[in-house]
Amino acid sequence: MPKFALNSEELAYGVLARERRILSRAITLTESSLPAHRDLAQATLQKLLPRTGKAIRVGISGVPGVGKSTFIEALGLRLIEQGHRVAVLAIDPSSQRSGGSILGDKTRMTSLSLNDNAYIRPSPTSGHLGGVTRVTRESLLLCEAAGFDVILVETVGVGQSETVVSEMVDCYLVLMLPGAGDELQGIKKGVLELADIIAVNKADGPVKIEAQHAKAAYQRALSILQPGSSWKPVALSCSAVTGEGLDELWQLVRKHRRQMIDTGELVARREEQRISWMWSMVEQQILASLRDNETLKSLLIDTEAAVRNQTLTAPQAANELLVAWARSRLPDAPEQAPTVP
Repeated sequence: MPKFALNSEELAYGVLARERRILSRAITLTESSLPAHRDLAQATLQKLLPRTGKAIRVGISGVPGVGKSTFIEALGLRLIEQGHRVAVLAIDPSSQRSGGSILGDKTRMTSLSLNDNAYIRPSPTSGHLGGVTRVTRESLLLCEAAGFDVILVETVGVGQSETVVSEMVDCYLVLMLPGAGDELQGIKKGVLELADIIAVNKADGPVKIEAQHAKAAYQRALSILQPGSSWKPVALSCSAVTGEGLDELWQLVRKHRRQMIDTGELVARREEQRISWMWSMVEQQILASLRDNETLKSLLIDTEAAVRNQTLTAPQAANELLVAWARSRLPDAPEQAPTVP
């Protein structure tokens, strides 16, 4: 039987029945570049939408070496002990050269990955952040429909992925290291503006005191910013190894959620996130349509050459490409695309 022989009704039923194999299959369909698979995935998601939206969505970011995987495993196991079902969506960087991805989170979160109430799914970015927007959002919805009430979205580190992930979660948590030198060294203003909670991880052993100092420094830095919502960002220290501070951290996540619900900000944020997702997909599909348009292949090459040679400015080139693309989609469009003068 073909791998994707199930129809959308059967896939939706399997996801709702919490069949992990079917959930994985549905997510794989969302990751596929084949139009038939994508159509099947969208039909399945459409049926499942009424059963989504109830989970606590938390984004987790941090610099390399901060211990994200250890932290997520410790927090995930703790939440499962409290009766939660936890899904971890780990955004995995794809190789720019080969297109392959690391997909190593299951090997780093061994105990969590073996727990029946946990589900870990690395999402390859396919070399661009648009993959994060599409694949991770769809995986998130599928996991919610499958009954996971806590969704943890882990980013690869720092950069534009922070903004992308913050636009698909309810609460954004940034992990920091103690003893990073000057108390504000390495803190980007953009990170502070995104963060709802900053947690200084590895606050144990000989650096515990340093972690307390770092926590105070981050809290002072947060107090300078004007919050974009009624929630005032908080800093704390914790240790994924000893478990100290993890309960306090989760209480903050829940407090943040309650406040967002009470003020109506959670509903408003999710509505804005859906609209942002829609426009992001419009941009990606237009770009893909332009690049894949066979009648424009030679024009694309000529236009890039013109920009390199500075015979066209980038805005002029972009305008010419868009005009040619629009014309190529008209019913009476000429077979041959125009060439760059």
